[in-house]
Amino acid sequence: MNRPPEIALSKVPEVTLAFWIIKIAATTLGETGGDALSMTMHLGYALSTAVFFSLFIGAVAAQVASKSFSPLLYWAVIVATTTAGTTMADYADRSLGIGYVGGSLMLFTILMIVLGLWWLSMGTVSVNNITSRKAELFYWMTILFSNTLGTALGDFLADSSGLGYEGAAIVFAGALALVAGTYFYTKVSRTLLFWSAFILTRPLGATVGDLLTKPIANGGLNLSRISSSLIITIFMIGCILFMSQRAGGHPQGREQNP
Repeated sequence: MNRPPEIALSKVPEVTLAFWIIKIAATTLGETGGDALSMTMHLGYALSTAVFFSLFIGAVAAQVASKSFSPLLYWAVIVATTTAGTTMADYADRSLGIGYVGGSLMLFTILMIVLGLWWLSMGTVSVNNITSRKAELFYWMTILFSNTLGTALGDFLADSSGLGYEGAAIVFAGALALVAGTYFYTKVSRTLLFWSAFILTRPLGATVGDLLTKPIANGGLNLSRISSSLIITIFMIGCILFMSQRAGGHPQGREQNP
């Protein structure tokens, strides 16, 4: 008699509409929060990066050590990656003088290396397989660099292309809509589409955050970075508490697509 496969629960959430709504809010918070510390509070990019990276290390350690999925803890780590990603990208692009193009290419290369090492080590980079400590560490490293890359891409399109924050936000929203259409109407790899969408939500959030807080003369709405961050935080917490989220899961031993 065949026994049903044992289910291994993941400590990351199922990818649903609620996931993407909260993710976009988290990326917007990463921009406003990162700029609040580095610019409004005048800590600079290097010190702000050290602060946020320390928070990321603490949050991801708690996430890895936890025994089950906790929505608040999971999204706290995501926010830590978006704030750290904001200041890391700004430090590379501006303080080190690499520029938006150079910074984007460097971060894209690092991201591809992390994904390649993950695939070579485990045979997949699917988010349906986040059930071991090794997979979880690769998962969070990928997210950290994807959010940092997204910041550089958002700044490049908004500042260097002449589109401005609103135009860049429309471009990234359109790209996300294209990915969604590909998901629903084609059989393209779901793993590829997930990571494409995940990367694109970051520059969308970054440009929306800049649109809210940059001076009117620069194309923004000149809202306070601190108050904007608090409002987005309240919105995120509300979404986490009231939108249904549960841990993803898969039958152990089932073959997964890369």
